[in-house]
Amino acid sequence: MPEVSQNVLPKLIRSFTSYGISGIVGGLMEQNMPQRQIDATDVRILNALQTQGRLTNVDLAAHVGLSPSPCLARVKALEKAGIIDRYVALVKPESVGLGVSVFIQVTLERQVEQALEQFEARMLAFDEVMECYLMTGDSDYLVRLVLPDMESLQRFIVKELTTIPGVSNIRSSFALKQVKYKTALPLQGRSA
Repeated sequence: MPEVSQNVLPKLIRSFTSYGISGIVGGLMEQNMPQRQIDATDVRILNALQTQGRLTNVDLAAHVGLSPSPCLARVKALEKAGIIDRYVALVKPESVGLGVSVFIQVTLERQVEQALEQFEARMLAFDEVMECYLMTGDSDYLVRLVLPDMESLQRFIVKELTTIPGVSNIRSSFALKQVKYKTALPLQGRSA
């Protein structure tokens, strides 16, 4: 059995037991065990709402083959169970002057709980951080930013990221082209 260094063990434990801040995926058991069983009708509702979040209840009910009252009851149950997290409007970044998309791999000096929590708290505070994931592999975190220009990126790295205690290495990669982006989860075959 391969030996696990002491500084990696807290990172692995944290990545398997942490619970969802800043888009960081929670423990594998919680992730794979839904709180409520969903059936084929729920899947149809979820698929419709994921692609057309502004559907009225009447239109949604017609789309999934229910009358409005049971449809609304199902949507409310999905919301209460936390399966439907929230409703949002997706804004095209370029249309509001945020055309630079950057992925940054961050390595910390030590993977101890205090350092991880401090880094995550700082990421939560930055509006330009769109996603932040605690990772396995060569880096500790993968962070996605959207920014208006290169000057903003330089300012973020120099004035914000490098000032976080414990950050030891930063590697940036720029997205040249977005080939695929979607927000709808693949729910086919997910009903009980």
